[in-house]
Amino acid sequence: MANEEIKNDSIEINAEEKANEEILNAELRKLEKEKEEYLDGWKRAKAELINYKKEETERLQELVRFGNSDLIRDLLIVLDSFDLGLATLDTDKESPAMKGFYMIRSQFEDVLKKRGLERVRISTGQMFDPMIHDAAIVVDSDLPENTIIEEVERGYTLNGRLLRPSRVKVARKKSAES
Repeated sequence: MANEEIKNDSIEINAEEKANEEILNAELRKLEKEKEEYLDGWKRAKAELINYKKEETERLQELVRFGNSDLIRDLLIVLDSFDLGLATLDTDKESPAMKGFYMIRSQFEDVLKKRGLERVRISTGQMFDPMIHDAAIVVDSDLPENTIIEEVERGYTLNGRLLRPSRVKVARKKSAES
């Protein structure tokens, strides 16, 4: 009888252990699932933070590259006026004063170049491109349609982005009435 009691107790303990083991395994699976969810959430948050930092760095670099564009645009007006002033002087281009003026102009332009300013190069006979040119004047001509005849005002780019389009005189086919 003692053996039977021990067997029954042993069976009851085994049944309890199995029930406890199943409960513990269910709890373990639940915790592992929560762990994976938390880990996935952490990985997503980390990736979002990395992307945010990258986007902010790019935005700040853009701001540094183009933040002074208004100032440079205003300085271009001064440079244009300086060029007009030089063009109206009737003095000898080789005089020391004139050489000094041209040297000042060159220094001024060099400072702007250091800040990323580049002149849009225009040549007579080049085709008009509305992405970089502004048609200031359209005149009847024997040249092909939309050919640049003359540059009226220089255009500039700042770090590869158009700051001011070149204002140009553009050819139009002569009308039959002319």
